[in-house]
Amino acid sequence: MIAERSISSRLTVWFSAVLFAGLVLFGAVMWFDLKDTLMAGRSRTLDRRAERLSDLLREIQSDPPATQVKKFQAFAEATGGGLLEIFETTGTRALPSPSSAALNFPWPKFAKLDGDQLREVEFSGQPYLVLERPFAAGSQPVVLCLAAPLEGNRPILRTFSAGLLWTGPALLLLSALGGYILSRRALRPVDQITAATRSISVSNLSERLPVPRTRDELQRLSETQNAMLARLESAVNEIKRFTADASHELRSPLSFIRTVAEVALRNRQADSESRRAFEEIVEECGKASRVLEDLLTLARADSGNARLTFEPVSFAELVKGVCDKARPLPMVRQHTLTVTVGQAADTLVNGDYASLRRLLWILIENAAKYTPAPGQINVVVEAEASTVLVSVEDNGIGISAADLPHIFDRFYRADPSRHEEGSGLGLAIAKWIADVHGARFSVKSMEKAGSVFEVAFPVAAAHQDRVPSLQESDAF
Repeated sequence: MIAERSISSRLTVWFSAVLFAGLVLFGAVMWFDLKDTLMAGRSRTLDRRAERLSDLLREIQSDPPATQVKKFQAFAEATGGGLLEIFETTGTRALPSPSSAALNFPWPKFAKLDGDQLREVEFSGQPYLVLERPFAAGSQPVVLCLAAPLEGNRPILRTFSAGLLWTGPALLLLSALGGYILSRRALRPVDQITAATRSISVSNLSERLPVPRTRDELQRLSETQNAMLARLESAVNEIKRFTADASHELRSPLSFIRTVAEVALRNRQADSESRRAFEEIVEECGKASRVLEDLLTLARADSGNARLTFEPVSFAELVKGVCDKARPLPMVRQHTLTVTVGQAADTLVNGDYASLRRLLWILIENAAKYTPAPGQINVVVEAEASTVLVSVEDNGIGISAADLPHIFDRFYRADPSRHEEGSGLGLAIAKWIADVHGARFSVKSMEKAGSVFEVAFPVAAAHQDRVPSLQESDAF
């Protein structure tokens, strides 16, 4: 799997690759240009010597042969270290070699020349540049051959190459570092937008993304997302208001229907079939009323209109009280309910008593629902360094891996094989209660092996200064 890389890293890599290619191309062009420049300098030197030699030959044409040889040797010693010769077109020397170096030098075998000819030859392990120039000052045409060493060019090229080898990587490193820093600074608003986007959920849609005043794509992106968040907030608020209003408005008709059915049940003259119908109406109204209460609870929580009264609560005593009240529920289903309180007997939790009772009731009720008879339900309270942990464990049907990530979603029901009635709101309410108390809620489950729901509450000292924010509700 290819590891994800940030835009800054990718920009730096591409920028560095392009810069590296540019540096290599620039270095190669400059190296060959320097080499050609140095070669052209040597060529101009030989050309000037050839011109001076031509002038000398014109001057000594009428001199005796001995004087010609003497002046030629003096000229050779004064220029080029004696590396020059004058050949006839047949290949024989027109004048004696001015030095032993010139005598042993591997002069090229030339044919008939129409103009100047430049060649490179090796002599004593060193490169030389040779200029061949035809000359006709008298009756016999000759060829002027002059050589100049190229060894002086090599140190310059080596120095230049060494400079390229260390300045290139250094420049590449500095450029990559500078490019990375600049790209990080340019893309810093993206990180801020990402962090702000991750922090926004249904519970805080009123928040907005930071808008960088850069007049570029990032500013337009932030403004567009903020406009989208505003539309989402408006839509969600409409849904919340509808849910709260509908739940509230439906309570009265349901209460009326239930009351009428209960009054009808008191009529001893009603036949058995009618009584069964009225009993079903009372039962269904009770279920519908509980769903409406759950919806109202969540609607108040979403809208911020709900309030809880926080106070120090003996958590162990609360758990014992809830388990005592809930014990008939597992007993009806032929389950065994055990309560274990370790060293957490004196531990206080800063919270709303009624809400905490409701959370525990939901967990115990779920364990009883989804555990085939006869089953075992264990409620354990443990005190840790800064938290008190309550766990509700059962040996029921468990939760599949596909359903586990969604069990806290509202109205989410697991696969139909569970065959239990419910609104799908209980765990959503339990999770909300845990969140407003700053608790950590976790679930471990395996199909056909049971589930363990754990809630870790901070001890009271960590929440003494907490500001109350929700309304007490005694309903389980």
